[in-house]
Amino acid sequence: MTLPFSTVRDLLRYAVSRFNEAKLSFGHGSANAYDEAAYLLLHTLHLPLDLLDPFLDARLTSAEIDAVLKVIERRAAERVPAAYITQEAWMHGYRFHVDERVIVPRSFIGELLQDGLQPYVEDPEQVGAVLELCTGSGCLAILAAHAFPNADVDAVDLSAPALEVATRNVADYKLDDRIALFEGDLYAPLAERRYDVILSNPPYVNATSMQALPAEYKHEPEMALAGGADGMDIVRRIIADARNWLTDEGVLVVEIGNEREHVEAAFGGLDLVWLPTSAGDDNVFLIQARDLPV
Repeated sequence: MTLPFSTVRDLLRYAVSRFNEAKLSFGHGSANAYDEAAYLLLHTLHLPLDLLDPFLDARLTSAEIDAVLKVIERRAAERVPAAYITQEAWMHGYRFHVDERVIVPRSFIGELLQDGLQPYVEDPEQVGAVLELCTGSGCLAILAAHAFPNADVDAVDLSAPALEVATRNVADYKLDDRIALFEGDLYAPLAERRYDVILSNPPYVNATSMQALPAEYKHEPEMALAGGADGMDIVRRIIADARNWLTDEGVLVVEIGNEREHVEAAFGGLDLVWLPTSAGDDNVFLIQARDLPV
């Protein structure tokens, strides 16, 4: 039976209904079924991602309809994050290649980099060295290179496949001369030096939450999400050694998602500064170098 679709509007309505019927989870770039459906349709039809209205009543070819229906069904039936279907993710106007080798970029640290971490970094142009731990796709390293225009950026990940993705993204932005990628366990592969800023969006999901993750998140690399019993396994190690890698006036910035309770239980004795983001002030903390354990 031929389905009665002829326009973008028809397919948009169908996609929203199909996604709601499937009870999909969102959080990999879109917040709801409508936004996700619009993005997937525009991408599949090779239309500008910020221009839906002019095309709503455009009639589609049978091949275009078939391509869109296949994308809608893959998203609904397989619960694959949209970014893995399109192989791209967007953060603050920057496009990144992504696939199943990395988690889908969605860090609140990206927001904070838009003003160069001010006022905690007095002058972004004076920052000379930045370190990002657990870089994944390299998105935060790239945003940091733009936020701190005179800085060299070192970015580390334990996953060789993830670093393949990061290498592609760094090359896409022609930042090979400013961003160095290292394979290894946190600080281990680095030469001895001091950084003005250390950033990390590490694995922080606690064990109970890992068991309850929606199907979409189970398509992502588990090692990039799981943070141990209380989610703090990697965070503890980052904090324990950070003072040895920061300048005296340096700062450590760590994203911890919904784990503030576990952070305060583990590090309640430290002078943590919770930074405001679009999701509130419970997702990212900052520590000055002088307040870190030696």
